[in-house]
Amino acid sequence: MIGIMGGTFNPIHNGHIRLAEQAYKLLGLEKVIFVPSGKSYMKQNVLEAKKRTAMVKLAISDFPYFELSLIEVERRGNTYTYETLEAFKAQNPNAKYCLLMGADALFSIETWRRPEKIFELSTLVCTVRDDYDIMSIHKKGDELSRLGANIIYLDIPKYDISSTDIRNRVKNDLSINELVPRQVADYIDCMGLYKREQ
Repeated sequence: MIGIMGGTFNPIHNGHIRLAEQAYKLLGLEKVIFVPSGKSYMKQNVLEAKKRTAMVKLAISDFPYFELSLIEVERRGNTYTYETLEAFKAQNPNAKYCLLMGADALFSIETWRRPEKIFELSTLVCTVRDDYDIMSIHKKGDELSRLGANIIYLDIPKYDISSTDIRNRVKNDLSINELVPRQVADYIDCMGLYKREQ
């Protein structure tokens, strides 16, 4: 099974890396593919894709079982998860894919474009995140299972790191060295990112 880790990665942080690493080890994945979003229809004021992609590339460079895919960055118009899964499946029809996500995504996935297609093409791998407890996550998972979703729950430590917090810390000249890979912190500093709204 191949893991897919999607997101705006604005910026990528240690929580993303740890989730992908734990999923790789605990589920025996073949690899994890990081997929930075192109034009997200859900989020506004996102840093340009070229810089977000550069940070992902730096963050995963020490992990031989992580890969970067530009499939969404290179797609014109809005990017949708179901289309990304369809494209991966077309490239590798025999592979099985799992979508790595936090609980916040599990609770919002029904609002995504064509969620039934996402359920058909992938297994959802969910970990605890934000203010959701394990009971509410399983209750939501049961609802989605009745709609065709196959869900695996990852019992791993909760990482209280958010890209929003990182951007705010940079804007206020606070250290982010404990929150992002060293190469990413250096890139943000060198490029002067997040000092103002971009």
